[in-house]
Amino acid sequence: MGNEEVSSPLFETKRAKGIVLYRLFAASIFVGICFIWVYRLSHIPKAGEDGRFGWIGLLGAELWFGFYWLVTQASRWNRIYRHTFKDRLSQRYENELPGVDIFVCTADPTIEPPMMVINTVLSVMAYDYPSEKLSVYLSDDGGSELTCYALLEAAEFAKHWIPYCKKYNVEPRSPAAYFASIASDSAGDFTLIKKLYKDMENKIKSAVKSGSISKEVQSKHKGFSQWGSYSTRRDHDTILQIVIDGRDPNARDVEGYGLPTLVYLAREKRPQYHHNFKAGAMNALIRVSSNISNGKIILNVDCDMYSNNSKAIREALCFLMDEEKGHEIAFVQFPQNFENVTKNELYSSTLRIIFEVELHGLDGYGGPPYVGTGCFHRRDALCGRKFSKGYKSEMKWENRKGEEISIPKLEESSKSLASCTFEESTQWGKEMGLKYGCPVEDVITGLSIQCRGWKSVYCNPTRKAYLGLAPTTLPQTLVQHKRWSEGDLQILVSKFRLFSPALYGHGKISLGLQLGYCIYCLWAPNCLPTLFYSILPSLYLLRGISLFPQISSPWFIPFAYVMIAKYTWSFGEFLWSGGTILGWWNDQRIWLYKRTSSYLFAFIDTILYYLGYSDSAFVITAKVADEDVSQRYEKEIMEFGASSPMFIILATVALLNLYCFAGFLKEAMTGKGIVEVYETMVLQILLCGVLIIINLPLYQALFLRKDNGKMPSSVAFKSMAFIAFSCICFKFLY
Repeated sequence: MGNEEVSSPLFETKRAKGIVLYRLFAASIFVGICFIWVYRLSHIPKAGEDGRFGWIGLLGAELWFGFYWLVTQASRWNRIYRHTFKDRLSQRYENELPGVDIFVCTADPTIEPPMMVINTVLSVMAYDYPSEKLSVYLSDDGGSELTCYALLEAAEFAKHWIPYCKKYNVEPRSPAAYFASIASDSAGDFTLIKKLYKDMENKIKSAVKSGSISKEVQSKHKGFSQWGSYSTRRDHDTILQIVIDGRDPNARDVEGYGLPTLVYLAREKRPQYHHNFKAGAMNALIRVSSNISNGKIILNVDCDMYSNNSKAIREALCFLMDEEKGHEIAFVQFPQNFENVTKNELYSSTLRIIFEVELHGLDGYGGPPYVGTGCFHRRDALCGRKFSKGYKSEMKWENRKGEEISIPKLEESSKSLASCTFEESTQWGKEMGLKYGCPVEDVITGLSIQCRGWKSVYCNPTRKAYLGLAPTTLPQTLVQHKRWSEGDLQILVSKFRLFSPALYGHGKISLGLQLGYCIYCLWAPNCLPTLFYSILPSLYLLRGISLFPQISSPWFIPFAYVMIAKYTWSFGEFLWSGGTILGWWNDQRIWLYKRTSSYLFAFIDTILYYLGYSDSAFVITAKVADEDVSQRYEKEIMEFGASSPMFIILATVALLNLYCFAGFLKEAMTGKGIVEVYETMVLQILLCGVLIIINLPLYQALFLRKDNGKMPSSVAFKSMAFIAFSCICFKFLY
């Protein structure tokens, strides 16, 4: 191997085009923001004058919005893009590629159906990677016999599926996704493999429908005897089964080639021990896998996030095995993408701007955060190792630990590693593995790794590496964002303040990366200024009190410029990243709904948690939906359906704006002339009007729709009562 070949990097990094122009543009917006601040501060009404309270409220909101906008620039100021050279990786290291342990986590067989789970498992078993170096672990926190049975059936099907994928270079390698993408194929292999898949699917669905495994099936598999200690999903011994042992010469596919190791794990659970949700499951997997396969690289994927790119491992290894820079990289994060998103992204579930823009920006400052799925970790970094400049890790393949141990002994010795008591008096959940006690265990874990001197890399290949399932109802979306924003805020202000990017990160990570983390840690506090801006201008519009400069005033210019420039850029950025015009409008709606409901409840719950009055809870997002819900989702009809305190907030704000706008029009028609009103209150009229237009689906759900996805009548009554009370109080004050 020539020196020139060795010196060629395994990846290259390019800075985004037009960075200088963007910085000038952003600077002009900041100048406009400063003028707005000056106007607010220099024109505060005197005590006793109309509008003083509203003016001060908007001043506070605009100070926050300006500050938060500055924070968000960290994700746009230094965007970079990565490109890998997989051919160079193969030329140098094909025979020395490291072992990779893949963790798939599931927790509930009802909302995460076994068929979906095993399609994800099969997709990662079929990676374009040496099978003897792959080990796949399914963590079943639901402790379900049904999920275990599905995995056993999948192991048999894998003997046909893996060689089929490699023979025909199949993409994607999730059977369900592959067969859905191909209507028909006359090739004999296709017909056979599809029939085998359907047979497996029928067996699994039949077992799920009956709710139990037949005694005949149980007698064929010794692993089912482990459910003898099973009381409930939260009270049972460790259940561990090595379904396929990759060391076994007899573990072969139909072509005679070796199969990846496949392991089922339901860690021990007892009511008196906190199981720490997904973080606890991941840490148990780290320990168990170290005893069975001990791959140097760990990939974790959610059970609904199947592999869509069979070369994703090789993409990640181009970073981790690069001779010059690879030794300092702890993890490679791929974006989350979704296969069930509607054309116009009804609930903005793709998080398009985060994954297509912001994480590229954070990559320019030392790497993106760990986002919980689709992430390749260096095992020793995940287990607490600090980075040092002289550190050089040996990534090449080694024979597995415990190769001379029989499967029964290996299973037995591994079970204790997943027991409830194993972590007592250890650093697991603190300095080792994923951290405990935070709803976003992934983010705090990634931050702590970076603060130990490691870097991370964002890899966003043209062919998406993973495709999952996005929420299909508004309640699911809002609850999901409540958990995320609550966890991020806890990192900043609660017991995780020691890991705050602003405090703990100082001197350990770059300022740009500190600010990048703060973008998400400050999601929840956005609720208060957004509520101020959504309510106060409309209430004062109803009373005819202006809170903004007249259209003829020079002070009108910075307000107009900042609004036009900001939203024009937002619109262009969204379209550039692959979105649609209506998709951008839906994104603005969900942005408003999240800030006025999810973030508000996250903010309140975090304060209560910090004061010791509540505990954080981990909520699993449902991966299945009723047929009528799915049909409405496909037609892009917003789903409300359930009574929720979040909906009461949304409906109250929406109806309040409608009431205020209607009252203002009535007064304008009968009192002041339209021209005079337009001159003095154009920005308030525009703001209130936009809020009404953006809430049209909510008005339809309240008053016009008859389907099961409409807003419950109880929400409408409660919202109207709040509006009446608010208007009476406001009228009393003015």
